Amino acid sequence: MNRQIATFAGGCFWCLETAYNKLEGVERAISGYMGGALRNPTYKQICGGDSGHAEVVQIHFDADRISYRELLEIFFTLHDPTTLNRQGNDTGTQYRSAIFWHSPEQKAQAQALLAELAEARAFDRPIVTELTEADVFWPAEDYHQRYYEQNPRQPYCMFVVAPKLEKFRARFATRLKAED
Repeated sequence: MNRQIATFAGGCFWCLETAYNKLEGVERAISGYMGGALRNPTYKQICGGDSGHAEVVQIHFDADRISYRELLEIFFTLHDPTTLNRQGNDTGTQYRSAIFWHSPEQKAQAQALLAELAEARAFDRPIVTELTEADVFWPAEDYHQRYYEQNPRQPYCMFVVAPKLEKFRARFATRLKAED
């Protein structure tokens, strides 16, 4: 097994965490916070948008079964990388689009994909995804972990997470774990 870690920010972490946990080769995806100065931040502290932290998902994966490049490609289908500090109605720096790289190889792969997407004009507007070296990952509170699976009828889950998950399942059906 070739265990690695990837960390991405793309708006609300519930959307990303749910999707990545369904992929073959992903051991687990954990909702949390990264990129700010506060030690051990809480959801309430980052909600104001002035802590510097982003809502992130940290993905523990087997690189022999799913590549970092594939995780990146999926990341760019799960959110809008052209909106600065915003995903849908969620606004603030905590909802920014970011790739937090854990190695020079991850940084190079992310830079290459960002250049490819820009050259191909894959999006109608310029990509604003930041590329930053990973720092301390702070897991979110327990009630945020696997939130969608535990609360599928919650309004945000029904109207924001579920439609994204439906598109994700259709597009990546061959990459999903057997139970999905």
